[in-house]
Amino acid sequence: MIDPITKSPGTEPGWQQARGDLSLPESHGSVAVPMGAGFWRKLLAFSGPGFMVAVGYMDPGNWATDLAGGAQFGYTLLSVILISNLMAILLQHLCVKLGIATGRDLAQACRDHYPRPVVWFQWVLCELAIAACDLAEVIGSAIALQLLFGIPLVWGCIITAADVMIVLLLQHKGFRWLEAVVITLMLTIGTCFAVELFLAKPALGGVLAGFVPSAQILTNPAMLYVAIGILGATVMPHNLYLHSSIVQTRKYEQTAGGKREAIRFATIDSTFALMFALFINGAILVLAAAAFHKSGHADVAAIQDAYHLLDGVLGVTFAGILFAVALLASGQNSTLTGTLAGQIVMEGFLNIRLRPWLRRLITRAIAIVPAVVVIGVYGEAKSTQLLVASQVCLSMQLGFACWPLMRFTGEKAKMGEFVNPWWIKLLGWGVTLVIIGLNVKLLLDIAGVTGGE
Repeated sequence: MIDPITKSPGTEPGWQQARGDLSLPESHGSVAVPMGAGFWRKLLAFSGPGFMVAVGYMDPGNWATDLAGGAQFGYTLLSVILISNLMAILLQHLCVKLGIATGRDLAQACRDHYPRPVVWFQWVLCELAIAACDLAEVIGSAIALQLLFGIPLVWGCIITAADVMIVLLLQHKGFRWLEAVVITLMLTIGTCFAVELFLAKPALGGVLAGFVPSAQILTNPAMLYVAIGILGATVMPHNLYLHSSIVQTRKYEQTAGGKREAIRFATIDSTFALMFALFINGAILVLAAAAFHKSGHADVAAIQDAYHLLDGVLGVTFAGILFAVALLASGQNSTLTGTLAGQIVMEGFLNIRLRPWLRRLITRAIAIVPAVVVIGVYGEAKSTQLLVASQVCLSMQLGFACWPLMRFTGEKAKMGEFVNPWWIKLLGWGVTLVIIGLNVKLLLDIAGVTGGE
């Protein structure tokens, strides 16, 4: 059958070699994979990209929804975090398959497949999503700087522009350095929350019961609204473009067997990293449930409120500081991966290459300007609303990333022997349609069309 988009019979031989450009060329194939080594040495060589992707699943945009869910409804919405994480594991596995099997990242694959007007439309949407994500990182980092050092939010937003130098330095030193810094910051976040959970002493039975889906989530409109917000904040569209590119930083054998092995190890890497992200998101919700829901502070949703209440509720003077340190690490971590995603998207969709410092400054300026304007005009109380607005923008773009990912990985002409089996197609399309449907409902609720709060 003729594809109306590509105007071809769907048998484009070697479509993945249709362009000579490489994804993220300065780092492509830069990390050697030892041939003939054992399982653990190879797994270590492939470890890293999954953690860089997992950063997007625990960025400051997730904090507001997780805090609200735990404070209002206790442990009940842990099941939503778990289901969202399982969806993410599947989608990131498909990104791994696309990047390794075809040698194209998702943005390049769209450029190869769709006509130019569609490609430009996809690029604009993706840039908006990255700017929205960057906005959440700017605000999250600025809130953390304010809580830790008393720096006004407006100045904190401006200070975050300096992180462009950190990203450029790390990229210059090598991709492994970038991965090492990301993993270190993730471990910092994990350690802070492990201590917080120890202090909060959550009810183990309640936590375990929270991972079992409850019909109440669907029947309680307020709970459903927060649940959809958690889903919208968890699966990040730019991660799909990012992951399909950075898996190609490994120098694996360009044979069917080599690619199959690379897909297996890269999937283990991303699955383990996303389970760590599950711990972080779950920890935020459990902390909110144990500290605020149990003590009658169900109205806590703002990050600043949580910081100020933690010391008193948990009975120690450093609980709030640990919370703010984790937030700062989260914001800076997301900044590092957001930079790469912006580069990959622009180069992939448009085949335009800018100097990294210029690309970074443009992206950061797009995020800083609205943050400074809104906070300057309406006051610092609007920072949490800005975080929520950024997640709505991300939700709008998600379907436009999931749809082509499912389409490309399901076509034998493009994937060859690595094409999705029927059960993966069924699961993947089901996840895609659920994500699109729930995010549409989230948008309608926020617009007040369906009476959402």
